[in-house]
Amino acid sequence: MAARYGVLARPCAKHTSLAASLYRLPYEPTGLVTTMALDDPVVITCSISGAIANREQCPAIPYTPEEYGAEARRIVDEGGVMIHIHARKPDGTPSYEVEDFRAITEAIRSEVGEQVIVNYSTGTIGVPVEKRIAYLRECRPEVAALNMGSMNYAKYSRSRKQFVFNMVFQNPFEEIIELLTAMNELDIKPEHECFDVGHVGSLEPLIDMGVLRTPLHVDCVMGVVGGIPPTARNLVAMVENIPAGSHWGVIGISRDQWLLVAAALTLGGSIRVGLEDNLYLPDGGMASSNGELISKARQMVEDVGRRPATVTEARAMLAIPARERSAA
Repeated sequence: MAARYGVLARPCAKHTSLAASLYRLPYEPTGLVTTMALDDPVVITCSISGAIANREQCPAIPYTPEEYGAEARRIVDEGGVMIHIHARKPDGTPSYEVEDFRAITEAIRSEVGEQVIVNYSTGTIGVPVEKRIAYLRECRPEVAALNMGSMNYAKYSRSRKQFVFNMVFQNPFEEIIELLTAMNELDIKPEHECFDVGHVGSLEPLIDMGVLRTPLHVDCVMGVVGGIPPTARNLVAMVENIPAGSHWGVIGISRDQWLLVAAALTLGGSIRVGLEDNLYLPDGGMASSNGELISKARQMVEDVGRRPATVTEARAMLAIPARERSAA
């Protein structure tokens, strides 16, 4: 199986039947091949707050720096090693101001030190690239997310027969290259968020141009209306096209998240959960904290015979540029 499809390496016998069921495809994948394996540790990332959901939808979403810090402690205690941050003002309003990113980051560092990798969002609508680069430059997170293509970005309600929201998420190559250039200058590792197979295909030209440095850290974002539908077969298609030697993971949006977490774990990938992406546990109950979601994700990692990565392992696996760090 590993030789035929190219995604898995050295599969354990206990995983073979489950992984094989995900691979019963009507075609032979022809894309580039990753080298991640089932015996690799799993980088567990938490999307701590997002910019869309609010406390009317989920009371656990953090707004203030102190609440971000408390959530960071819960995340780290349950096995999370990277926190993806959208900044907010203390009233919950999304923010792209340096002072809010700085206050949140300092609160997280005060609570957990270097036990977690800080990852900033750069994805937004209507905020100039210069403003996004400003908070990267001033705060210098270890990782920053980089959206790899433009798309319709929507949420649809079947009960209402209408879109809850519907917008165009513009990420032209000019902006991608400008953000990448700044990240290279600042020694910030890009996390390439790919919402469809075409976004994965956008990586190769940037590598050829020399603006994108390998090895890559790629996340397959699945479940947004306008992007790729959230199925295990579609995850395989995306992974088959990721450039060789990359680290990859899955970001599942809404309640399909847990099925995608299971698929990624059996394919050798890493995972992200958190209140930005999904408010609910697999049993349908609303999460009381990000820590509760991370705890469930860690349990799933262990149940399939894998183990969570330590923060030291995660920094090495993601090829994060070395910096001086305070004692954790």
